[in-house]
Amino acid sequence: MTIEERIHASLDSIRPYLQQDGGDVAFVRMRDDGVLELYWMGTCRVCPMSQMTLRAGVERKLMKEVPEVRRVETVAAPAG
Repeated sequence: MTIEERIHASLDSIRPYLQQDGGDVAFVRMRDDGVLELYWMGTCRVCPMSQMTLRAGVERKLMKEVPEVRRVETVAAPAG
């Protein structure tokens, strides 16, 4: 599997938990420096706990399952 395929697989395993609360996350891009850019959707965009969810849940899982990911950041809107 490619890095991007592994990222998508990891996000797919996280997604049901986010969707339970009306949120979701979308892959934007993986930068050359190992920073993964994601876009919060739904209630995740306005949730005051989204930074904690990002660091303690999403980032930790992604870094464990895809070692090439060094950090996860959210972006205001997906490119394109």
